[in-house]
Amino acid sequence: MAKKDEKTRKNAPLIGIDIGGTGIKGGIVDLKKGKLIGDRFRLATPQPATPAAVVEVVAQVVEELSARPDAPEADSPVGVTFPGIIQHGVVHSAANVDKTWINTDIDALLTARLGRPVEVINDADAAGLAEARYGAGEGINGTVLVITLGTGIGSAFIFNGNLVPNAELGHLEIDGYDAESKASAVARERDGLSWEEYSVLLQRYFSHVEFLFSPELFIVGGGISKRANEYLPHMRLRTPIVPAELKNEAGIVGAALEIAVKHELTK
Repeated sequence: MAKKDEKTRKNAPLIGIDIGGTGIKGGIVDLKKGKLIGDRFRLATPQPATPAAVVEVVAQVVEELSARPDAPEADSPVGVTFPGIIQHGVVHSAANVDKTWINTDIDALLTARLGRPVEVINDADAAGLAEARYGAGEGINGTVLVITLGTGIGSAFIFNGNLVPNAELGHLEIDGYDAESKASAVARERDGLSWEEYSVLLQRYFSHVEFLFSPELFIVGGGISKRANEYLPHMRLRTPIVPAELKNEAGIVGAALEIAVKHELTK
């Protein structure tokens, strides 16, 4: 009976939750298509974003999604993203949430509160994993680097479809500066750069990363990926570079995908 149950759960929908500095959003993910079933649900991130407060909001989001007709089984695992370095379920950085998160076992905290298996993944890693599986990186072997341009520079390192977690490539030092301090989307706005001027900084950054890792593909995510035609045509790299496809659903999809892989619920 257990084997039959396990088989029926393969590729069954799962809940993914994306914890951000301003919002906590979730959805029911179709793991065959890499898309949400129904609308995503979002609540504001509590301020201050302490562990106890955030966990309660996550529980509310999961409760709402679990009440939907398409919801997965009540004991199914939940995947969650977090804006920080996660190692063995423990938070090691917390840039956009309360500093009391540092050294918190977020996996254990959420598993206890939700009463079902939970695993947490860095938010950029989750988005990258989803993009490599279902988006612009689908079917690409070798190294795929997903770089998100936003408040900082996030990154996900994918090799043969598998995630190498916590690759903080936005913090590479280039010309004496932390790369994201000069080449993030926020830095472009702060410094009043035209798209062409900004592309010069991106060229310097991506050329350096290309030299270090020789990837098969760069995927550019973040809000300004929608304006990719403003800066990508100015760049000259050996490596193909393309905009991300999954947009704002990438974190939710990646969170569900990561826990499905860990629990062997997807191929």
